[in-house]
Amino acid sequence: MTISIRKIERTDQAWVQAFLMAQAGAIRNVSRGVLHQCDALPGFIASLAGKQVGLLTYHVNGRDCEVVTIHTAVRRQGVGSALLNQAVMNARKLDCDRIWLITTNDNEPAIQFYKACGWQLTAVHKGAIAQSRKLKPEIPLTGLNGIPIDDEIEFEIRL
Repeated sequence: MTISIRKIERTDQAWVQAFLMAQAGAIRNVSRGVLHQCDALPGFIASLAGKQVGLLTYHVNGRDCEVVTIHTAVRRQGVGSALLNQAVMNARKLDCDRIWLITTNDNEPAIQFYKACGWQLTAVHKGAIAQSRKLKPEIPLTGLNGIPIDDEIEFEIRL
């Protein structure tokens, strides 16, 4: 099946909000001490067989492009990789020096996925989630497999 990727448009806001709630349980995200309103960010929607199944949002600050959210409703179909590839191409068009993202220490599937996609693990920000909880108190104490959520794991690609 062919994956198609397009930019988020204003008319997509209700879908973006619903998709973020279904996939992540929130429309806000915190990374490196910044609270993002994800449904207000630019990004891309992925479709598979005509159905919208993936979302990536990003934020540009100077010459850095941060992938703020990436979620897919289907696994192992290439949707996440296609979204990341689109984000990298977009960051190059925007003349960014790097593209980066944050995940949490409990999210081993994401960590392995980013490594498999060629992203470099560049930092482990020990204890950063305690600060994030001050901005977004609903961040749970434990995550996947009951692992305590404590650290932000940073990945990047230099452009």
